[in-house]
Amino acid sequence: MIGLPTDTIYGLAVSATNDCAIKQLYDLKTRDSCKPIAICVSDVHEIGKWCELTVTEELLDDLLPGAVTLVFKRSAQLNANLNPGHELVGIRIPDHNFIRDLCRLCGPLGLTSANISSETSCLTVNEFSHLWPQLAAVFDGGQLGRCDPQRLGSTVVDLSVKNSFKIIRNGCALNTTLEVLQNKHHFMRL
Repeated sequence: MIGLPTDTIYGLAVSATNDCAIKQLYDLKTRDSCKPIAICVSDVHEIGKWCELTVTEELLDDLLPGAVTLVFKRSAQLNANLNPGHELVGIRIPDHNFIRDLCRLCGPLGLTSANISSETSCLTVNEFSHLWPQLAAVFDGGQLGRCDPQRLGSTVVDLSVKNSFKIIRNGCALNTTLEVLQNKHHFMRL
């Protein structure tokens, strides 16, 4: 498990294929095992491997990379021990070269905020220094928050129903996400 910068806040990441690492992530965060974590991939063309796409690649390119987590029905290829009991999965491609390069090297990552559940999200590595002893590495990307100064995290949007969407979490990219979905692609809000 590592601590690393994203395009919004600092995150904790593990291999999405490593059951032991996923469990350690939940334990470290004291996160309810029923609360799913997103996966992070490097490029739009990888998304269809891990979920059942209901949107065009054009829409994906309009939203990603960016501060948006897209939710779809999970595919059979996704590790069954990642978010067991959930038919949906959130997929993220941060607009940050370091994490995208890491995904290219390591495959999909389980990704969540670098904090104990219900604590404030972090914009510097020092804000989660109490977690460092339990991490294999911490990558300092400097002060974050240029795109997310309020520490809202990514906007989470469910796209599992064709031609419609549901906002799960407003996040920091709500306005641009709504613009793309409603005005450019004419999706209906559920």
